Amino acid sequence: MACATFRKSAATPQASLYARLGGYAALAAVTDDILAREVKDPMIVRFFRGLEVRDVQRIRQHLLGQLCAATGGPCFYPGRDMKTVHAEMEITNDIWNAFTGHIGETLNAFKVPERERNELVVIVQSLKKDIVNKP
Repeated sequence: MACATFRKSAATPQASLYARLGGYAALAAVTDDILAREVKDPMIVRFFRGLEVRDVQRIRQHLLGQLCAATGGPCFYPGRDMKTVHAEMEITNDIWNAFTGHIGETLNAFKVPERERNELVVIVQSLKKDIVNKP
């Protein structure tokens, strides 16, 4: 399952996280893998029930755009802020941990180097306060 685009690239250490991760194609592959894991998780799948294919595709594009923009890529995230998007979802710490656990599994599967992995974790963790909204 490893993706060649995540192998040591020619990007310099000063390059953006986006470039060091392998750019848009690599982030798209990671996004697809994360979503495939999420929809199989009994704790998370309820957030996808009843959605049409185009709805899931829209979620994918938002997640990909957000990852791309947050890592220094040329993308623009056109969606609403995380607090608004997740306000009615009753996201608990357990749900958050399941979601972020799948991100970790994906990063392992793609053999993302430790430095880039840690930087991405910081970005994702910065969203927790706006997403987890139920004790």
